[in-house]
Amino acid sequence: MTSRTDMSRFQRRRRIGIAIILAVILVALLTIRSAWSDDWTHEYIEDVGIGVIILAILGRMWCTLYIGGRKSAEIVRLGPYSMTRNPLYVFSTLGAAGIGMLTGSLTVAFALAVLCYAAFRFVIAAEEGYLENTFGETYIAYKREVPRFFPNVSLYKEADVLSVRASMLYKTFFDGLVFFVAYPLLEFVEYLQATHVLPVLLRLY
Repeated sequence: MTSRTDMSRFQRRRRIGIAIILAVILVALLTIRSAWSDDWTHEYIEDVGIGVIILAILGRMWCTLYIGGRKSAEIVRLGPYSMTRNPLYVFSTLGAAGIGMLTGSLTVAFALAVLCYAAFRFVIAAEEGYLENTFGETYIAYKREVPRFFPNVSLYKEADVLSVRASMLYKTFFDGLVFFVAYPLLEFVEYLQATHVLPVLLRLY
């Protein structure tokens, strides 16, 4: 049986993967600017992006209420995990879309969500191997019944009682704040572009 250390390694890879993705995204956005001609549309998309990021952070905390500290000990099939096997990655992908919207571009938001989804597929595949080796038929049945990524709301099942590790919940919250780091950085990039310090090589709607 695969050890619990393996799951910790996968989780470290996930965090490193998210950090790398965010770094690549921010570097790529240095020369991209919204193509909307009116400031109102641009600002509206940015505001929605902030809302999407907040939703992503709250969603990740919701997942932690169910999975915090239990991922390597049992198969959780309630709450967000009743609709999709990887809700943490779903909400992280949503957060990436929110970062894209902070540029004022829906195209960038969609592209970042696709990039994040593609990157997470590799991490998910590795985790699935661990979980299948550890839990056998229990996890195989879960795979058959619950989608890998895109949620099926009709499958939703709630827990009557939850046992929560406060430390895990706080950690998820502070980890999620990394999404907000993009906001001041992208605002500064916009300023540098407006003052022609940074070139604008691509304008996207």
